[in-house]
Amino acid sequence: MSITPYHWDVPCDHAFLVDRSPKNVPEPPTLQGAVGWAVPLKAVSANRQVVRLTVQGTGARTVVLNDLHVRVVSSGPPLDWNQYVMGNGCGGQVDTKAFDVSLDLGTPLATPIGGQRDFPYSVTESDPEVFYVNAHTSGHDVSWYLELEWSSGDRHGTMRVDDHGKPFRTSASRDDSSYAWPLGGDGWELMKDG
Repeated sequence: MSITPYHWDVPCDHAFLVDRSPKNVPEPPTLQGAVGWAVPLKAVSANRQVVRLTVQGTGARTVVLNDLHVRVVSSGPPLDWNQYVMGNGCGGQVDTKAFDVSLDLGTPLATPIGGQRDFPYSVTESDPEVFYVNAHTSGHDVSWYLELEWSSGDRHGTMRVDDHGKPFRTSASRDDSSYAWPLGGDGWELMKDG
């Protein structure tokens, strides 16, 4: 199994909250550099986080993926940090194979969206599946992880899906203001929506 904790199709699909002023935040990373950028800054996904999960079998037997559960570790008031958008001036889209997770619900569920069918799925070594989990919150700072139930023959279990041993963390932003790094620019600029 391979996990991409921060996935976006276009850079402006993702923003981070960082407890630093713009002069102390390096320019936005590429998708491949997101983890290396976010971890030292203790950045938290702002408003929504798309996690990409690639699952494949390891032997000749088929593995059935029975269900995907959302587990909330903690939920509190949103962070009052600056929001930094990873790109500027582009439109968004939803992956067709995606599951929506509203972290504002008391018991969040992974709900299929965009034509995605619900579980179960089956995978083999030569036939993997890729899932996109689109988690979002409009009013909380939420630490969460996923559990993937699987079975293969008489074996079965539950795999924890998280951010390299830690829960994922997604927080609502304090308002619509954000900082963006304009194309060809040399620093963060404050943007206002509406």
